[in-house]
Amino acid sequence: MRILTTILAASVLFLASCNKFEKTKSGMTYKITSAGSKEKIKQNNAIKFNLELKIAGKDTVLTSTYGQMPGFLVVDTARMPKHNFTEIITKLGKGDKMEFVLNVDTLVKMNVIQGYDKQFKRGGTINGKFEVLNVYPTAQDAQGDYEKEMKIAQDKQKAKTEKESAGEIEKEKKNIAKYIADNKLNGVYSKNGVYVVIEKEGTGPKADSGKQVKVMYKGYTLDGKVFDKNVDADATHKDPIDVVIDAPGIIAGWGEGLKYFAKGTKGKLIIPFMLGYGVQGREPNIPPYAPLVFEMEVVDISVPAPPAPMPQQGGQPQPQPKH
Repeated sequence: MRILTTILAASVLFLASCNKFEKTKSGMTYKITSAGSKEKIKQNNAIKFNLELKIAGKDTVLTSTYGQMPGFLVVDTARMPKHNFTEIITKLGKGDKMEFVLNVDTLVKMNVIQGYDKQFKRGGTINGKFEVLNVYPTAQDAQGDYEKEMKIAQDKQKAKTEKESAGEIEKEKKNIAKYIADNKLNGVYSKNGVYVVIEKEGTGPKADSGKQVKVMYKGYTLDGKVFDKNVDADATHKDPIDVVIDAPGIIAGWGEGLKYFAKGTKGKLIIPFMLGYGVQGREPNIPPYAPLVFEMEVVDISVPAPPAPMPQQGGQPQPQPKH
């Protein structure tokens, strides 16, 4: 029994020593799990890696490359920050993994964290994990792999955005249809999906591409939150804006919807997000994927003045092209 107890105690001490964390000069504790590589990272090497930082005791992920594009770094030991995984970067080789713990108080003193808050508390710690995926002799040697990983990440993001957009488009169609039904609107859809409601017909030709239009408008989201307007609630203050149909500077939904308007026409445009401010929106007033409603009045339609001629260089007359 005594021999068995001695063996068990020795085993515990052995395991404890294998899992023991070491400490850097700055106070970062760490543990390396070696993949057996004899070549360690050197000055001017480029490395490809995965990194994750989490608030200790919580599931709050501060940053992570796992499942995303890996990180790339050119090693310059003279410029590597302390109290960071880079402090012991030259102890690692290809395939090595490391766990480490950062002290919030230390990071605040170093001005890496700008003071304490609900997330970064006094005495708190940040748990990190780091994995060396590959080591390259120089940055130039890593360039091809970097470009490959960038292309993969862009393709993933594009596929994700397209999938999200497809779902948002279907949801938007239902929301717009409900809005039209709830408000008993009677209009038509344009070629690309702007819903046009004419409440008062104007006179003369309709606005067309290249024409300058003076407009009064009020824009709001489907829930009625106004984000922009140039007319007061009682319509006493009028200051039309000039827009040129299909010219840069106006959203595509205006260019398409206003072609149904003549001088004096009043109505509404319900614009899907792809013809408005897109997947990003325009925060804080226009959220992502937001369909928009515009109350519109066309005050006048005209031909825009030609652009001013470019100044002649050196004040000298320029040769005219032959017709």
